[in-house]
Amino acid sequence: MGVGKSTVGALLAERLGVGYRDTDADIERAAGRTISEIFIDEGEERFRELERRAVRAAVAEHEGVLALGGGAILDAGTRRLLAGQPVVFLDVGVNEAVKRVGLNAPRPLLAVNPRQRWRELMEERRPLYTEVARAVVTTDDRTPEDVAEAILDALEPHKS
Repeated sequence: MGVGKSTVGALLAERLGVGYRDTDADIERAAGRTISEIFIDEGEERFRELERRAVRAAVAEHEGVLALGGGAILDAGTRRLLAGQPVVFLDVGVNEAVKRVGLNAPRPLLAVNPRQRWRELMEERRPLYTEVARAVVTTDDRTPEDVAEAILDALEPHKS
């Protein structure tokens, strides 16, 4: 959350000349509601089910840049789907994330004590992100353009 995946993903797709897709947007479009509304009305378990479906469909159908929601990595099936793919983990520190997201943004998992909850979520998720990532790119104090360039550099095959 707050890493800039949507902005960076769109920039990266543009630079690569491919399409951009965000599974969070797919979920909202299919459900006709925001992610926050799904969490409130149906709970996190239902949202995760919708997320698993959206990720499976996107991985099968989309060949460009794909942005996944931050919790998608919690699903073992999703991690298997991502194995061997050019996955990039965009890492951000808590202070930068709070600056970007704000403490009052509609983020259901950050509703109570956002700084502490963000740290807890990252402690849980970071090992899973790094498990599937081919590259880790830090976004703190970088523009989206700088992050997109760092991703391209990280994924470029090393020349001898």
